[in-house]
Amino acid sequence: MDQQPPKGRGAAILARLQAKKLEKSVGAESEAPPVEEPPKPKGRAAILQRIKDKKLLRPGTSSQDVESTAASVEVQQEEVESVAASVSSMSFKEKEPVHFKGEDGKPILLSANYIKLIVDKNKGVFEYEVKFTPELDAKNKRLRCVHQVTKECGLKKVFDGGSLLYLPEKITDTSKVFTTTIDGPESSQEVAVTMIYKRKKNMGERECLHLYNVLFKRIMHTLLYHQIGRNYFDTKHNYLIPQHKLEIYPGFAVSVDELEDGLMICLDTQHKVIRTQTVYELLNELKSAHPDMRRFKEQVVANVIGSCIFTRYSNKTYTIQDVAWDMTPKDTFPTRDGGEISFIDYFKRQYDITIRDLNQPLLIHRKSVMVPGSSEKVERMVCLIPEISYLTGMSDNMRNDFTIMKDVAQFTRVTPNQRIAALKTYLSNVKKCEQAQEILADWGLKVADDSLQLPGRQLENELVYFGDGKQVRSMNGDWSRAAGDNKLIGPVDMTNWMLFYTQKDTAYAENFVDLMCRLAGPMGCIIKRPKMVKLPDDRTDTYLKSFQENIRKDIEVCVFICPTARSDRYNVIKNLTCVQYPVACQVINSRTLSNQKKVRGIVQKIAQQMTCKLGGTLWTVRFPFKGWMICGMDVYHGGPNGQSVFGLVASLNESISRWFSVAVFQQKELSDHLKGAFTKALEMWRNVNGFIPKRIVVVRDGVGDGQLEQCKRYEIEQMESILKQLEFDTTICFIVVQKRINTRLFALGNGGCENPPSGTIMDNTITRRYLHDFFLVPQSVRQGTVNPTHYIVLHDTCGLKPDHVQRLCYKLCHLYYNWSGTIRVPAPCQYAHKLASLVGQNIKKAPSNQLSDKLFYL
Repeated sequence: MDQQPPKGRGAAILARLQAKKLEKSVGAESEAPPVEEPPKPKGRAAILQRIKDKKLLRPGTSSQDVESTAASVEVQQEEVESVAASVSSMSFKEKEPVHFKGEDGKPILLSANYIKLIVDKNKGVFEYEVKFTPELDAKNKRLRCVHQVTKECGLKKVFDGGSLLYLPEKITDTSKVFTTTIDGPESSQEVAVTMIYKRKKNMGERECLHLYNVLFKRIMHTLLYHQIGRNYFDTKHNYLIPQHKLEIYPGFAVSVDELEDGLMICLDTQHKVIRTQTVYELLNELKSAHPDMRRFKEQVVANVIGSCIFTRYSNKTYTIQDVAWDMTPKDTFPTRDGGEISFIDYFKRQYDITIRDLNQPLLIHRKSVMVPGSSEKVERMVCLIPEISYLTGMSDNMRNDFTIMKDVAQFTRVTPNQRIAALKTYLSNVKKCEQAQEILADWGLKVADDSLQLPGRQLENELVYFGDGKQVRSMNGDWSRAAGDNKLIGPVDMTNWMLFYTQKDTAYAENFVDLMCRLAGPMGCIIKRPKMVKLPDDRTDTYLKSFQENIRKDIEVCVFICPTARSDRYNVIKNLTCVQYPVACQVINSRTLSNQKKVRGIVQKIAQQMTCKLGGTLWTVRFPFKGWMICGMDVYHGGPNGQSVFGLVASLNESISRWFSVAVFQQKELSDHLKGAFTKALEMWRNVNGFIPKRIVVVRDGVGDGQLEQCKRYEIEQMESILKQLEFDTTICFIVVQKRINTRLFALGNGGCENPPSGTIMDNTITRRYLHDFFLVPQSVRQGTVNPTHYIVLHDTCGLKPDHVQRLCYKLCHLYYNWSGTIRVPAPCQYAHKLASLVGQNIKKAPSNQLSDKLFYL
């Protein structure tokens, strides 16, 4: 059997030897005078030279240049040690941390759900390359070899099954060979395992952080927590809510990251809501409600497909992607030993579970897995039994039920003091557990005794401006009373509008019109009585025909009062008014008008919303700059044909109160249609203002940590190229907004913890080590724990200071006209989110350009 040619570093070494022999043979035949050889390269230069030689001369070009196998292996071993020594001698200088700290605001003492991770300087993470002689193709054999070697040496390890090995100790400066024996199908096989030292890893490197997260995953399992999804839960100490067929598992989200002040563990309290109802019980309920098989299957698709289920026998979650109506538990599937077994026998044998209904359909979950001997993933199908599959989360009907949400909130709404207590309990359990301490000690790690105390700042409350020059200081991010008592800053008259309602909602419709006309004075506008259209029934076709018969070009806004909330009817109405007959539209559920005590406030908010849809503005805050365009961007997933919808919203005036909107269909999160949408926004700005914007600030939602670099190279470069193409001397500040984070901030005082006030800034210690970022708490929360928002300045040619960026983001949180208070993200982000959601979920077509300068999606 021919010996396999060497690969990787071995190939480079062999090529080097062949090149030397070739030089000698050529030099012996040549009569040219000898030329003085240049000095041999060292360090990195030596490695680069070997790579160059590898490119020039591939191994195996001439059989005459290769000596005996034993000699070549011996020479390769010497060269391997030489290269390993060169690599180990290299110094990898660690980057200095980035500081993005402001100064404005009054000091405030904060705490966070971060714990310092202390690293022993004498230990660390040492990276080795593993080679096997003879070569082993099977991953399980490589794992067994490394496991036997490290076990005999008493070493802890993390091995990926390929060639990378991580050890907590340094065993050699160059390379070391170990011999072990593994059992084969016919006889035992002796294998030489060569560990080549590469370098000591920096603590913040990606592989290193992954290793630490793996260690804490082991600790969570040691403490008897079960992983469900990404987080870990205590399935034995659950909370039962029997009246709603729900149970709640308490748990934690645990992650390790390198932050500005070093390695930190983020520990956040989590809860998993599990229904005690199985999919089988849900299928029976749907069958009773819909005896017709075709209608029954439609309801199953609507209620089951896409839902997440939980299997108690394995503590795993699955997303249901299909229902196999032609399969039952009596069907069989192949086993690893080549035989077949039925689902009934499998669950009885493996989990001692008896399947009762032998004719129920099976649930399908598809996943892609790696298989031995293949570099590509293969799709596998997992079949699940409805009878033992439990639904997770809450349905839309549950979420709309105030009683259910109130009962669930008793367990899931955790106060700051309760979160700190849970964090301390976890630390205590880790310190008491000998096995957990051993896992940490093996890698030179130690957990701090308590959470961090941090210096934060609170920005000054903003002045909110209304009509007639009135200004009100927002108290803890709320100005609800002022929004009802003061005139609008940009009112719009409603003199020609229509109201559609059914016979049974006549009283609600009359009361609504009366209140609208009475509220016109306090709002500072004129509202006349509408043309009222009474409908004989509430069928979708009736709304459609009546609208088409009565709509005219001079109609300003159409209002629909519907007796029930039906998505199909809502979609038809929005499609009519946003695509086919572009006009401002307001859909109201008559149930919201039934409470006589609150109806005035409700109608006032509806009137304000209608004003925005007509191009008016409600309030604003002071912006100390001119000529700036503020943009918001977000993406909605799940549009028609699997497409995503990219939403772009851009300001049109200096008070940042008028907006231009563009929605584009695309195939992925990062927009590849940004150029067209951004160009339209720039043209609209120039048409309205008569000049090009001096600076553009973009707040982008929906970008995770893994997409930051791609966003920088992809979206920001598109925007820069457009400005260059249009020859605009405009600078860009691009800010990524992340709201799905596990960071929690607590204000220290009064002998305990409480939620920090609105305007709290945290820009040190727990911020990212190499990013310009900060945390902002824009809202004031009295119940539960407030969620801060993470801001990352990904690109900035505007030269903005940290105080400027932080204050601007806080101001933008005041401008969302659906809420008279601050919101969690800047208003442009929320507008872009509402736009993309409406287009992708309801309209499913591009809206009319006639509505692009109005907030028609509120």
